[in-house]
Amino acid sequence: MMRRNHTIVSEFVFQGFSSFQEYKFTLFMIFLTLYLLTLTGNVIIVVIISIDRHLHTPMYFFLSMLSMSETVYTLVIVPRMLSSLVGSSQSISLTGCATQMFFFITLAINNCFLLTAMGYDRYVAICNPLRYTIIMNKRICVQLVWGSCSIGLLVAIIQMASVFRAPFCDKEVAHYFCDIRPIMKLSCADTTLHDIVNFIISSLVIVVPMGLVFISYILIISTILKIASADGRKKAFATCASHLTVVIIHYGCASIAYLKPKSENTRDQDQLISVTYTVFTPLLNPVVYTLRNKEVKDAIYRAIGKKVLA
Repeated sequence: MMRRNHTIVSEFVFQGFSSFQEYKFTLFMIFLTLYLLTLTGNVIIVVIISIDRHLHTPMYFFLSMLSMSETVYTLVIVPRMLSSLVGSSQSISLTGCATQMFFFITLAINNCFLLTAMGYDRYVAICNPLRYTIIMNKRICVQLVWGSCSIGLLVAIIQMASVFRAPFCDKEVAHYFCDIRPIMKLSCADTTLHDIVNFIISSLVIVVPMGLVFISYILIISTILKIASADGRKKAFATCASHLTVVIIHYGCASIAYLKPKSENTRDQDQLISVTYTVFTPLLNPVVYTLRNKEVKDAIYRAIGKKVLA
């Protein structure tokens, strides 16, 4: 069904957290702190992995790629969100909105498939350890990273062509960044077909990698349970615990955000879900891999020790 007559919209205006006016400064301080922790944690991970030869393995290569992707992902969303909380301009040009959405989609999907690549790496390491170095060679690792990025780019191009094809009737975005659903609500055209296509694409880029990861872990767990020694089982589980923690929370948030009926939640609930995957989830990666991962913690201690001795 066609909506009201459209006017030329050259920019959008984010309504942001208008429902939480009295808490804006508190939200700003909380989000700023989390953002700085995310940036610091991810930079530490990338630097430690690059300088410590003990971490020059496929698993940590994927982790460093994920950390870099998460860093850019937060740079795309969070600075503008923070500026809106302290009263700066909440408007964004059509081009700026399209650019933000393009990078957001590309990086979000890239992260999903990088987590899948990490799951495959753990599967090979535990279920086929004798052939691990042959299977997970440098060329395969680079191809998996390139494939993740390519899928993200392809989906972003398809979505952008669909979202910005039609004219817009309104410029008030009931959100704090250019996500697909809030922008499509402003379209003058009937969005039924786009909603169906968007749901199918979202399902594929979330359910498929999530399914592959969980299949990997079913095979991993069945292999671990066959290990005779308790210490061997404990060590094998420990190598997977950090990744599995990040996977469950990451895919859980993505599923709630993009696989639910579009009218199921209120605007405030939608924003709360969005904050979870744009602010809190990116922090998980450095927190989980620095606090729960012994190899990364040992590498950090070695780096600090060298610095002190120097």
